[in-house]
Amino acid sequence: MLLVMDIGNTNIVAGVYDGKKLLSHWRLASDRDKSADEFAMIILNLFQYKGLSPKDIDAIAISSVVPPMMNAIEEMCHKYFNVKPLIVGPGIKTGMNIRYENPKEVGADRIVNAVAAYEIYGGPIIVVDFGTATTFCAISDKGEYLGGCIAPGIAISTEALYQRAAKLPKVELVKPPQVICKNTVNSIQAGIIYGYVGQVDYIVRRMKKELGREDAKVIATGGLAHMIAEESETIQETNPLLTLEGLRIIYERNL
Repeated sequence: MLLVMDIGNTNIVAGVYDGKKLLSHWRLASDRDKSADEFAMIILNLFQYKGLSPKDIDAIAISSVVPPMMNAIEEMCHKYFNVKPLIVGPGIKTGMNIRYENPKEVGADRIVNAVAAYEIYGGPIIVVDFGTATTFCAISDKGEYLGGCIAPGIAISTEALYQRAAKLPKVELVKPPQVICKNTVNSIQAGIIYGYVGQVDYIVRRMKKELGREDAKVIATGGLAHMIAEESETIQETNPLLTLEGLRIIYERNL
């Protein structure tokens, strides 16, 4: 079986595959201070709940945008699974031509998403990932990674508003029914959520124009993708497991 892990600034998303079948998946909080043993106890408890054993795992594939966590994660892989993980980065076969000025600058999560999106849906395609940052990536009809843009994530914007505006409260990310709101909490929620919908739709339309392909598919992924996709005019489908699928595909290409 294959254990896949996508390590982000806010969450770690992990899953276990038996061949192409995803048996189970989890979302954990990222913690740069946790040791290899602490990470292992969390993972092994989740395994036990699902009737899995570390002995079932014969391969591990990882993408990460948090270098300080990698020593602990790699140690966990060796110590508790007796496996050397495949880590997405320079020298790893992705099957995708990265047309970026410096390919090493592209986050591993963006490449993994792009590989999965092209494999599953074909191209041209635009992937919007709602994570700590909101990333937009364009993939050509030939399967080339063309680039994209990065915006502050929804949670970052919410936290910044709370910290920098003395009289504004911290709010839950819930979608209010209108934008002409009658209280401060709903006003903030509407501004953040519907404001992000507008941002996403504008950037996607501009990317389609630059691609010269109005027919480009638009796929969303990430923890808050569903909330924005419900209101977006450009997002066609959400796939919360896109990154895990990409890790499985890249692992298979490197066998």
